[in-house]
Amino acid sequence: MNANWTDLRARTALRRIFDAAIASADPRITIASALPAKPRGRCIVIGAGKASAAMAAGLDAAWPDVELSGVVVTRHGHSAPAGRIEVLEASHPVPDDTSKAAAIRMLRAVEGLSSDDLVVVLMSGGGSALMTLPASPMTLADKQAVNRALLASGATIAEMNVVRKHLSAIKGGRLALAARPARVTTLVISDIPGDDPAAIGSGPSLPDSSTKADAQEIIDRFAIDLPAAARLALEQADETPKPGEIDADVRILAAPFHALDAAANVARDEGLTPILLGDAIEGEARELGTMMAGIARSVAMHAQPGQAPAVLLSGGETTVTIGRGPAGRGGRNTEFLLGLVIALSGAADIWAIAGDSDGIDGTEDAAGALIGPDTLQRAAAKLLDARACLAAHDSYTFFDRLGDLVRTGPTLTNVNDIRAVLIGAGKPGIKLRMR
Repeated sequence: MNANWTDLRARTALRRIFDAAIASADPRITIASALPAKPRGRCIVIGAGKASAAMAAGLDAAWPDVELSGVVVTRHGHSAPAGRIEVLEASHPVPDDTSKAAAIRMLRAVEGLSSDDLVVVLMSGGGSALMTLPASPMTLADKQAVNRALLASGATIAEMNVVRKHLSAIKGGRLALAARPARVTTLVISDIPGDDPAAIGSGPSLPDSSTKADAQEIIDRFAIDLPAAARLALEQADETPKPGEIDADVRILAAPFHALDAAANVARDEGLTPILLGDAIEGEARELGTMMAGIARSVAMHAQPGQAPAVLLSGGETTVTIGRGPAGRGGRNTEFLLGLVIALSGAADIWAIAGDSDGIDGTEDAAGALIGPDTLQRAAAKLLDARACLAAHDSYTFFDRLGDLVRTGPTLTNVNDIRAVLIGAGKPGIKLRMR
């Protein structure tokens, strides 16, 4: 092992990189510079998502002189005091009664407004489940069944949101229609690959370019089994408002790229060369782990696409496709790491961290985990079979038994997953002479 990169030093550096990425997306710091002109009348604040409470707190503090009220909904455990703005807690990723009650209250809050009033919509990841109003004739139970089917389908988050918009009475721009003639500004923290604001929380205040036909194609392609009421709702629903039909004043407070840029700055301070691989990486989590192992080996052996000591930085949202058999515990980040550590097979001088920036990987109590060159060796000593755990989607159990889970608690923000693979030492590259 390179004397300069001990296990402790590598793990400490990775945790600093991860924490810096999350801190850069704190809405209580970023929101003040993104606010629109103050209204002549009232300001009604509406919001949904894992960062909505922190966003509301920042807005309340920034505008003490504005007549301000409203309601936002966040995930259980992600609440924070927001002054004059009420904060509700609901279930995620499957909606509950509070999710529906919150959506109803938001529509009522924007009734009867004038052109002097301003509606500020605060959206962040998780908003689709937290603010749910099923389209007729669906019930909440139908919407819960739809969400479960989507989560298990292998569809990307953007594809899931296309379906959700067309099965909702508030998403896909319908909230903005209800707020007319008030001015509407949408502030978002992006957790969506590509940072499409209309896909964040299923865009309740923004025009929707997708169609009912697009939603049906996704349902057919992934063989998503919808309740009968959901199929009927999709057939009967009006199209969502399209671009040009409603105004779209939207501002991004934080996004995955900003988080990776902050991570890169800390990496440089640690003496590492940051190699940014992209902020919108998708695909199967375990397969991405295999691919990242190959890139890490290339850095170590051939100084490509960069020279060690280096760190591979990436963001986005991978997928875990659950088959018909029983599944263990874990989220996409721990599954990514388990795929990575198996592919690395104990390679020296390579460590990694991966976690969800909201502090919750899937439905578990950890953001993600850390791995090192000795992970498989320590697992074998505890009679843990890495391949069996991966096959059973039981990555949480694997890393929990090793003591390698990363627990941050709710971070009150959400810019999707942060992955960092540290290559501490490299070997001289092989030079080939071409004839």
